[in-house]
Amino acid sequence: MTPSACLVTGATGYVGGRLVPQLLAEGHRVRVMARHPEKLRDVPWLSDVDVVRGDAAEPVAVREAMADMDVAYYLLHSIQEGHGLEDAERRMAQTFADAARDGGLRRIVYLGGLAPEIPVDRMSAHMRSRVEVGQVLRGSGVPVAEFRAAVIIGSGSASFEMLRYLTERLPAMITPTWVRQRTQPIAIRDVLRYLVAAVGLPSTVSRSFEIGGPEVLTYQEMMRRYAVVAGLRPRLILPINLLTPGLSSHWVNVVTPVPRAIARPLVQSLRHPSVCHEHDIAQWIPDPAGGLLPFDDAVRLALTRIRDAQVITRWTGASVPGAPSEPLPQDPDWSGGTLYDDIRVQHTSATPQELWAAVERIGGEHGWYSSNPLWEMRGLLDRLVGGVGLRRGRRDPNLLAVGDVVDFWRVEERLAPRLLRLRAEMKMPGLAWLEFSVEPEHTGAVLQQRAVFFPRGLAGHAYWWAVAPFHALVFPPMARHIAERAESSEAESTRMAS
Repeated sequence: MTPSACLVTGATGYVGGRLVPQLLAEGHRVRVMARHPEKLRDVPWLSDVDVVRGDAAEPVAVREAMADMDVAYYLLHSIQEGHGLEDAERRMAQTFADAARDGGLRRIVYLGGLAPEIPVDRMSAHMRSRVEVGQVLRGSGVPVAEFRAAVIIGSGSASFEMLRYLTERLPAMITPTWVRQRTQPIAIRDVLRYLVAAVGLPSTVSRSFEIGGPEVLTYQEMMRRYAVVAGLRPRLILPINLLTPGLSSHWVNVVTPVPRAIARPLVQSLRHPSVCHEHDIAQWIPDPAGGLLPFDDAVRLALTRIRDAQVITRWTGASVPGAPSEPLPQDPDWSGGTLYDDIRVQHTSATPQELWAAVERIGGEHGWYSSNPLWEMRGLLDRLVGGVGLRRGRRDPNLLAVGDVVDFWRVEERLAPRLLRLRAEMKMPGLAWLEFSVEPEHTGAVLQQRAVFFPRGLAGHAYWWAVAPFHALVFPPMARHIAERAESSEAESTRMAS
């Protein structure tokens, strides 16, 4: 594929933020237009793209952003509804289309929604607007590749997050009848493959394409299969006819952190079947050698970083996840699943080296710096339910290595002298980590102590809130006593030196 100059709009959104690094990996030059470029400050590819500030509703800004570009990605469709939404989106699409035509671009690429086979006036405003935006763009005379997708499977996708939270938080649920409507989910990996490959489509190709994964499922089937992949108990789902889309969106808003303004258009779109009736795109963009990603594999990829504990890198900011199905820094706060944490910060006059030494001595014969009876009680409870308890101790009383056992924890990461991460191996309905980071400051060092819990199912949420009162007894004195231990060690070293 010949490298092209690509303008990406919506780079602060779900698909756009994942598309940019894929385009860069293929050797394309990328320019990003954003109303709020500051939202991109944490992305790893920022220095590799040209970022321009601009509002897609402003003709001058759009024309300037398209200067010297070959291909423009239109990823601006709002998922939220409101008065005048359709008119506003029609005008924005027309502005974009006019600028592309006048700027001599050779292609527009647009990601829309998989519309049901019903009259346009019966569609939800959300879906109707998506269809109309595609029509406006194709009316520009510039070749357009419009991809129509239903549910996109990947961490951060609004439809996937709704699926995730409903399934994880409700072991039994009474649901509206739309959970039995058929849909054709597609992995975000496959969506991005189509979007990137669209750069090389012949200029004679200007049309819409329906894209979907290899399976047609109901939302109910997706929830049940999600539970299996996530290791949850089978879900009991009882559809009833009483919940309207409006009531359903309220219900989703109560059960999940997905905002009602986002849940409502999603629910309305699910009232009708959304299944592909053609797969013509394969004539120009063949399926990958292994085929399009099945639903279970797409879910597994979306959950892998949390289940393998690698999502910790997102919490600490040490790096940014690279796979398209994983969370990104610019994703909404409600994406990526629920994470509970308890953070304590302790400043000390000790040197970073002494503070690190105190951190590394945690557990085993040294104890846990605070509330040792509570730790022993937790170890006893763990043994009663078949866990390892506190009996394992540690290999060396003063030094740790990745993979070492520390009572009912295991060292998952050790970056001396600044980071120690322990992963819990006790029995619990979820995954837990205890992380210590050491940073120098002008008067000594600062310790950040962080306990993180990823709940599994409703039992996981109940567990966190049940033990939360004990955190107030355990974690503040733990951080304080680690700092005190470091300061006493430093004082002892100073006394001996003198």
